Amino acid sequence: MPRPINFCSGPAALPVPVLERMQTELADFAGSGISVMEHSHRDARIVSLFEETESLLKSLLGIGSEYRALFLPGGATLQFAQLPMNLLRAGACGAYLTTGAWSEKAIKECQRYGDAVEVASSKASSYTEIPPRSDWRIPDSACYFHLCTNETIHGVEWFGSLADIEIPVVADMSSHLLSRQMPMQEFSLVYAGAQKNLGTAGVTIVLIRDDLAIEPQASTPSLLNYTNQMANDSMVNTPPVFPVWVLKLVLEWVRDSGGVSAMESRNQRKAEMLYAAIDQSSLYQNPVATSARSWMNVPFVLHDANRDAAFVSQAEAHGLLNLKGHRSVGGMRASIYNAISEDDVQILIDFMREFERTSA
Repeated sequence: MPRPINFCSGPAALPVPVLERMQTELADFAGSGISVMEHSHRDARIVSLFEETESLLKSLLGIGSEYRALFLPGGATLQFAQLPMNLLRAGACGAYLTTGAWSEKAIKECQRYGDAVEVASSKASSYTEIPPRSDWRIPDSACYFHLCTNETIHGVEWFGSLADIEIPVVADMSSHLLSRQMPMQEFSLVYAGAQKNLGTAGVTIVLIRDDLAIEPQASTPSLLNYTNQMANDSMVNTPPVFPVWVLKLVLEWVRDSGGVSAMESRNQRKAEMLYAAIDQSSLYQNPVATSARSWMNVPFVLHDANRDAAFVSQAEAHGLLNLKGHRSVGGMRASIYNAISEDDVQILIDFMREFERTSA
């Protein structure tokens, strides 16, 4: 039987070569005779693993010593709180652009720790677009600006420049980091849960530029203090060693596959293929404004919602998994991360066309 194709938004598909390396190397890490999961995080092999992973990640992103990379527990959701704990100063506010479910959660969590101001929102359009830059109202009291550059649930992605914003820019890039080349120098802090496009659940990447002012609130636990984590190389307590190892294997696969530029070319082609198939169909529709369509998460609805269950059932029978849309929006969603090939997308398109033909 052919291997099923996993279109889940996260935990998502992993590259098959990475899975095969995991299978081969799991019981014997770096010639030690024991698994990576059995080593102390103080072991020189694990320390090297973290150092090499940070170096490789920064190399792929085109950034250098001006950034530190942390590998933290708690998922990107914990960063919704950890961020204001470390950056939100008394008398200042966090400025938030609301473009979907995840940025909604981020601003609500920030409000637990201080003042959070919504600079613009696309909620009125059901998050099918990104508010135009001319509508953003960033308060003078803002000490950072936050946005989610790719919303997995609603399928919108930010493609513009933020170079004109004069305060530190913070981005949740959980679902598209390394999917295309990004202007990383425009960001003072970037965070990303690994389980969408970078590996498996359990580790969150936090990239911090060295000129970012970090002033943790007095009540911030030591484990959640960015400065403390940097001083201890992400090892304030026992870190998520296994997910960091998987992350490193994925980064090596990206490097060996041509780097981020190759990922970008392939991802653009995949997205164009799938959106074209949807736009040319009389059964399927994508609700997102063309200029904001995500390359990674493609939601679509069937004109007749009564066919949804049959679509999902038949897709699974054809080995096309996890196409059901998020419960908050319904419909369908295909997450076509780096690990999904152009052939995989073509197989999905062929199925969609056959389903439309036979159910007409």
